[in-house]
Formats: sequence, C-alpha cells, structure tokens
Amino acid sequence: MSRIGFLTLISLGIFGLFTAYLYTNRISDAPMTSEHNTEDMAFRSGAIVVGSGLAGLSAASQLISHRIPVRLIERAAKPGGNSIKASSGINGAPTRFQQIPDDAFFSDTVKSAGKAMASSTPYRENLINTLTNSSKSAVEWLVDEKGVDLSRVAQLGGHSIPRTHRGAGQTPPGFSIISTLLKSLKESPLFHLQTSCTVTKVLQAGSRVTGVQYICENGAEEEAHGPVIFASGGFGGDAEGLLAKYRPDLAGYPSTNDPRPGTQPLLTAVGAQLIDMEQVQVHPTGFVDPKDPTSALKFLAAEVLRGEGGVLLLNGKRFINELDTRENVANAITSTQPKSDSPKQWEVQLVLDEGAYNAAKSHIDFYIFKGLMKKVTIADLAPGSLETIKQYAEAVAGKHSDYLQRTSFANWSLTDPTEESVVYVGTVTPIVHYTMGGVKFNEKSEVLGEEEKAIEGLWAAGEITGGVHGGNRLGGSSLLECVVFGRIAGDQCAQYISAQEK
Repeated sequence: MSRIGFLTLISLGIFGLFTAYLYTNRISDAPMTSEHNTEDMAFRSGAIVVGSGLAGLSAASQLISHRIPVRLIERAAKPGGNSIKASSGINGAPTRFQQIPDDAFFSDTVKSAGKAMASSTPYRENLINTLTNSSKSAVEWLVDEKGVDLSRVAQLGGHSIPRTHRGAGQTPPGFSIISTLLKSLKESPLFHLQTSCTVTKVLQAGSRVTGVQYICENGAEEEAHGPVIFASGGFGGDAEGLLAKYRPDLAGYPSTNDPRPGTQPLLTAVGAQLIDMEQVQVHPTGFVDPKDPTSALKFLAAEVLRGEGGVLLLNGKRFINELDTRENVANAITSTQPKSDSPKQWEVQLVLDEGAYNAAKSHIDFYIFKGLMKKVTIADLAPGSLETIKQYAEAVAGKHSDYLQRTSFANWSLTDPTEESVVYVGTVTPIVHYTMGGVKFNEKSEVLGEEEKAIEGLWAAGEITGGVHGGNRLGGSSLLECVVFGRIAGDQCAQYISAQEK
C-alpha cells in the first residue's frame, strides 16, 4: 500500500471513530450522578431545570447570565437529550449567513401547522410570532456569544427558501451546540448537574410551584426547592403510555426515540393543561439498518440529505416532491403497502449524486461508516431508476419543470446519468420522531392551567410543550424553539426570583 493510501485509510478510520463518538456521546461509561462544583447550600435561592437538552441548557445559560444558581436534573446517564443527535440544523431568519431576504418564515410555519391553526388561532399565532421573530437573535446568540459555527445554510422540506443553519465542518449541529453550551455551563460555579435522576413529583405550596421530588441511582428520595423550568422532552418514546393513549394507530412504528415515559403527567398533576396531544410527527426517513432491519429503534436520515439534492425512490420511481412537508412526504409513503408489519416499515431508497454527497459529506461519511448508506452505481438500484434519475437531472438542468413541482435542487450535479454513474444510497422508512403536543404554555414560557392562567413558579420549553407547531413541525424548528423558549424561560424565572428576593 502506498504512503498516501495508508494515510487516507487512517484518516477515514479516525473520522469514523470521531463521528461515532459525536453521535453516541460516550464520554465515559460512568453516570454523572452529581456533577459540579458548589455546595448544596448555595442553591436555596436558585432555580431548578429539569432536562439537559437544548431547551434546558438554554434556560440554564440565561439564568446564570443573571447570576442565578441552577440545579439541572437529568434522568439519563449523559446530558444532551435528543438535541445532541440533531443533524439538520437550526432555523433563523433573516441572518447574515442567508444573504437573501426572508420574510416568509412565519407564513411557512403557519402553513406547516395545517388544520390545527383553525383552533386557538390568536394563541398559536402569538407563539409562532415569538418563534420566528426571535430566530435571528437565537442564531446570533449561539454564533456571536457562544462561538458555535452555523455558517452553512440549507433549504429543508416545507421551507420556501433556505434558512436552516449548520456548521461548515464535520461536527453535527446538535452535538456542536450542546457541547459548547455544556462546556460553558460547567465552567460556572453556579451550575450543578445531576444525571441518572428522575423527577417523580412537582412540589407546591397552595397553587405555587416550589420545587421537585426526585430519585437518583442510589434509590434515595431527594427534594430540590425553588421555581422550576421543565425541559424534559416529548413522549415519542412512550410507546406503551402516552403514545398508545393518544395515537394508537402508530403502534408498531419504529422510532428515533429511546424508550422512556413522557413527563407531561407530572405537570398535569399540578394543574397544567395539555394541547395537541394527538399531533405526532412521523418523519419520512429513518434508516433501515441492513445489519438489524427489524430494530424498532432507527437512526434518523437527516432531512439535509434531501435538502442538498437527494431524491426518494419507491420501486425505482419518484412519488413526491422530496421538499414537501414531513407530514406529506411520510403520508405519501405510508399510503402504500408496507414491506413488513413488525415493525411496520416500508422500503424506500434515498439517493444522492456526487454533488449532493460533497455538500453533505460529513453526514454521508458517517452513515457509510455505520453501514446505513453505501456508494454504488445506478445499475445497482431498483429497475427503472435510471430513467427516473435522467428525468430529475433534466429538471435540475432547467430543460423542463419537475413534474412533482420541486423547485430547489441545491447541489445535485449529475447531468447525464448512465448505469455506471456513482450514487450514494440508503434504505429508509417512516418513523415516529417528534411530538408536537404537550403542556400548554404562552409566549413567556409560562405553563398554563385552568382558564389560561399561568401556574406560578413553573415554566416549560422544548418538546414537552404544545401549541407551536400544530399538525407538523418544520425541520430545523425544534432546535430553534429550544433556544427561543428556553432563553425566555430562563429570563422569566430570573425575574421571578429577583422579585421574590426584594
């Protein structure tokens, strides 16, 4: 083997190991049951944050910016939640990275929400206004204040123009954002992280929330006292509980979520109202791992793969505008006969050419490393694929309009497809991915009880909440809502504590 070949092989191996580390977050095998660096006595006048995904870390960051001590409680052994796995990016408009006018984010989000907008319309519009109008400052906060690279912009499904930001390097955006915020928080003496601890009860004095009860690995029941921000995620992994209750039709679907119960009942026990609980996002593309095709836990095929030019083929034919909303793309697949019923899954090919590969190289190299995608020729695809890809290439070249009304082709570069043309392919299927419903809250991140009244001492942000996305969430808006409403929750909680201390 030549020296160059040897070094190339070593580089790919290092990249694969590094990227696997990013996605699994295996910092160590020992749980961080009580991390950092202050005496518990210092937290008597502090705040409690439940959940260590992006919403929780954003809330904690804001609290600490106001010099408020934070106790963050996480039920998993490692911090990061689902946010650390996010691979497509965070929406923002207008930003200096777009370099195009963008005043359609609000209308794109309303359109994506669908029929849900017909009910509680002013309430939903207030939340969407807050989300979209704060998106520019959310991206700027991450980039300018925290130092996260979000310089690359792509157009995902349901968006009328590119506005989903990710970094230019090999680090996935979720990991980059989470690791940056976590590092900053751990440097503060005001931050106290407890992992492998499960909240079992929200404490109240009258109607005011005063803290939480929780159990850690040692089995001891503990209490933390102070105002509470819940950022503990959705119920997509609660297959036998909330998911079965509100969406029994999704029984048997694989999921991107680890099995775990939803935490919404902890808040309904103190009077919180729920909204949109039946609204569950089935993402159209989760990888079917050829090494374990019947696994109920799937790895997400990032939407950026389609955003950079990729196409979906069913029996060698395109069947939907790949940049339609997640709901519509998933419905187009699930309207056909499934390949299997246990788990319920389909067999769709996700195909990218060399141009799209180069634009999403870090993603695809990782998927190849994991055995989820492979480099092949068009001759290796299903019969009829060559003719389909020729048609698509002609639309990209402007020879005719795309018959499925796709107008953005991003970085697809293959102009004259042949059977020998190189493509990158993986098999995908729809999966349970995200829950749009949750506890009802307002634009101040206050959790709402009866008659839309805020529950004193209680805020929420992220996937535990409902009302923002309606019937469908746009790709890139999950990380965004975590930052926007997490920061708002932190600011509001800090103001509350300051007022209590006067």
